Amino acid sequence: MPEPSKLKSILKAKCPKCREGEMFEFPLASWTKFSRMHTHCPVCKLRFEVEPGFFIGAMYVSYVMSLGIFMVVSALIYVIFNNPDFYFYMIGIPLVVLFLIPVMYRYSRVLFLHLFGGVKYEIQDRTII
Repeated sequence: MPEPSKLKSILKAKCPKCREGEMFEFPLASWTKFSRMHTHCPVCKLRFEVEPGFFIGAMYVSYVMSLGIFMVVSALIYVIFNNPDFYFYMIGIPLVVLFLIPVMYRYSRVLFLHLFGGVKYEIQDRTII
């Protein structure tokens, strides 16, 4: 069985240790429960919050993501609408960011755990008895 790639496990919000277990309890489409995260991986039992307050650092990742979204949306508004009035930017950018809050929340946590959690990938023993 081929080793699951780190990029795929990040995109699918999988555990960084086994790359199989789900990090979140509900799918992203469940807008009211998008933030509910498992405390431990359902497959390998890795505790996701490496230390108390670990995911506070994910705010920095979320900040960088929102800056990127600001720049992309600003450029799109500028190009598509031929540099409209300032108020168009002031309404359009916050609306897009508000719509993407669940995505930014999840992926800031996933990226922070995968990149800064100090967790290494381990092949799981799948012995069938």
